[in-house]
Amino acid sequence: MEADLETPSSEVAGMTFSHVGEGDTPFVGGGLRDFFLYRDLGIAKATNGKVIAQLVKANLPPEEGTGWHRHETNFHIVIMLKGWARFMYEEKVTLVKAGDCVHQRPGIVHFLFDYSPDMEYLEIASPADFTTIDMPAVAPVPSPTPWS
Repeated sequence: MEADLETPSSEVAGMTFSHVGEGDTPFVGGGLRDFFLYRDLGIAKATNGKVIAQLVKANLPPEEGTGWHRHETNFHIVIMLKGWARFMYEEKVTLVKAGDCVHQRPGIVHFLFDYSPDMEYLEIASPADFTTIDMPAVAPVPSPTPWS
């Protein structure tokens, strides 16, 4: 296939260049979970909704967690930047700590039930406007660790 040299590749793909610096976007509430804060990294806009990349950090102590749910995505990873979180992925408890990367395969039923006060992760998913569907319990969920 021959490249179209007249049209920039960013226009062909419907995407634009994006650079969001550390202070360019704030952490805000109002995202999927009230007990987390979210920082938009500009990727949803730059990819015309194909991908979202956002920072997510703890805001309130874990009490009831996320509940059992799944996401309708084509791709979804979590890269833990600070602290730790404990998830149930189906029937398995999984500790995700700073430096770890988790690929959440499409449709995997999971429950984030515990996290440290300094927890912060990078979430990348496609499409940007993925949906979350509550699911019935798969297994008993351990209690969260109280914040002191």
